[in-house]
Amino acid sequence: LSGIALIHPLLKFTGHTRKSAPRYVKITAPLPRSGIHAEREFFLFAERTDRSKAWAVSRTCTHLGCRINFLEDKQIIECPCHQSRFTPQGERLAGPAQRNLPVFPVEVQRDENGSVTGYVVTV
Repeated sequence: LSGIALIHPLLKFTGHTRKSAPRYVKITAPLPRSGIHAEREFFLFAERTDRSKAWAVSRTCTHLGCRINFLEDKQIIECPCHQSRFTPQGERLAGPAQRNLPVFPVEVQRDENGSVTGYVVTV
């Protein structure tokens, strides 16, 4: 029994982690005219001309984990801590961050007529 108690810290030390179950966040349509919806953990983007083309990007900077903001006038995502910058697709543009932002899967929901009724983001 004491051997089992020692395994957990050893696995944690070597980098083994247990992935948590995915969460599903539903956002109802329509989105704002800009096509951008901000949640605590992610930004949901949808193309202005085709709302069925949507993607979600993490709001956690890959540098030190600060919550990032979307600057609509500049069309970039920026970290307020150290000014890392990213495209709306999460690609790194500049700053101390060395990695792109994680992108979350988005399921577009439609009614029987094909109109977009909502989005489900898997976090």
